[in-house]
Amino acid sequence: MPEVPIQIGGRTFNVACQEGEEHFLHSAAALLDNEAKSLMDQIGRLPESRMLLMAGLMLADKHAGGEDQLKSLEDKVAQQEAWIEELQSRPKPEPERREVAVIPNEVSESMAELAARAEALAEAAEEKLRAVG
Repeated sequence: MPEVPIQIGGRTFNVACQEGEEHFLHSAAALLDNEAKSLMDQIGRLPESRMLLMAGLMLADKHAGGEDQLKSLEDKVAQQEAWIEELQSRPKPEPERREVAVIPNEVSESMAELAARAEALAEAAEEKLRAVG
């Protein structure tokens, strides 16, 4: 098991880890170091155990907030999935019927006859005007 030196709050610690997991240890140490630096900027120099405790608590608080947010988002996704499922399980709506007025043949024929008579009257009136004028 390799021992890896890590820096947290300006202090070096040798930590053992599984072979091949050194990258994960460095990533975790960097997170803890950021919190420790933040503490030291706010408070100043702290005893090692207090610095590590406070930095760990700050990380745990961020982690808990992230878990709460994740849970909230998972609940929201579950609600959306349930809503989609409900919408997909609904029966398809019936096609909407539109009624269009249909003019009966008798009315069409009567209208055509009236139009023909009107044209004939107009023609007769024009002929009389030409004869007089």
